[in-house]
Amino acid sequence: MLQERDWKDFFKRVGLVVGVVSIIFTVVVGGFMIANWQTVGRLARVVRLVQADYLEGTSAPQLIEGATRGIVDSLNDPYSVYMDAEENTQLMEQIEGKFGGVGIIISLKDPNKLVVLRPIKNSPAAKAGVETGDVITKIDDQDATAIPQDKAVALMRGDPGTKVSLTIYRESTKQTLSVPLTREAISVPTVDGEALPGNPDIAYIDISQFSTNTANELKSVLNSMDISKYKGIILDLRYNHGGELDAAVGVASRFVQPGPVVYIVDNQGHTVTKSAEDNFLGKPFVVLVNEESASASEIVAGAIKDRGTGTLVGVKTFGKGIVQTIFQLDAGTSVKLTTAKYLTPNKIDIHKKGIEPDVQVELKKGEDATISPTDKKFDSQLSQAVKVLRGQIK
Repeated sequence: MLQERDWKDFFKRVGLVVGVVSIIFTVVVGGFMIANWQTVGRLARVVRLVQADYLEGTSAPQLIEGATRGIVDSLNDPYSVYMDAEENTQLMEQIEGKFGGVGIIISLKDPNKLVVLRPIKNSPAAKAGVETGDVITKIDDQDATAIPQDKAVALMRGDPGTKVSLTIYRESTKQTLSVPLTREAISVPTVDGEALPGNPDIAYIDISQFSTNTANELKSVLNSMDISKYKGIILDLRYNHGGELDAAVGVASRFVQPGPVVYIVDNQGHTVTKSAEDNFLGKPFVVLVNEESASASEIVAGAIKDRGTGTLVGVKTFGKGIVQTIFQLDAGTSVKLTTAKYLTPNKIDIHKKGIEPDVQVELKKGEDATISPTDKKFDSQLSQAVKVLRGQIK
């Protein structure tokens, strides 16, 4: 027979089990019905065992947080993640293009290494001399080689005015450097436009990512450049990891005529067509792409290639042809789920395949891409883009 205190502990545990199981029941059993009741029962028993016998003790929020994260992790989809309040805030800041940090964009090429894709102009990292290709090995005292990229990025971010120290390895000089930095408010301009050095009749436009304001930024850049005075355009999407879907459609509207840009297909086979608005520039142009042009940048490149309005130069793109949706949860948390795939205007699925350029050009060994060049020393891909465009300009 249970004593009064035992009864209180018993009902406390039962209440926790019921609370956790009700959440899991809604998510899991709602889809699989009675067939998975035994599995839910197993989960309830594990919760009870942890509460009753685990040495360190736990709380209900801790178990619910772990169960929620575990459900998403079990999908084995690197693009579907549960985000706690801090991680969710950081993601929203990234989408909006504003956050506190040091101003480093990390390469997607090797998920097991923190390789600097490039420092953001005028950021603390750029001012401190951090270079493309630097490998970040430590963040303060944390071994950066032993944690996921998203966690490493979170460690580098923080309130403006706070300090962080990076240890980097520079392959070009075989040096290990310690770089102390003070975080600043980073506002990431996603579009940069200028006359191509040595080619006053060619407009060079670099888009580094697709944030919620990128389409408006592009409009402002085109207006400030007076794009009508240029004979042709080079659009640089190299190292653009993507971003917001509607921003990609807005950008594509400048480079394809009204009509389909991308088809979004959900898990039921339902298709939504995203179409270009009537903003087509109608000028000869070339698009630079490479192995790190991904997601939203592939939407733009795929639309241009299928619609035949421009020429793609470079190497095959990354191959991320799926769409994530962010669902806001309670207490500032969220879950980002892969909810659809996208198809190019010719209904081609490019996921894990990438987009082949019209003109294949690789960078030479040891050659760096000249993004937003300041002189006439162009990399091999940009040089070829100029050559192709010159053949199109009348």
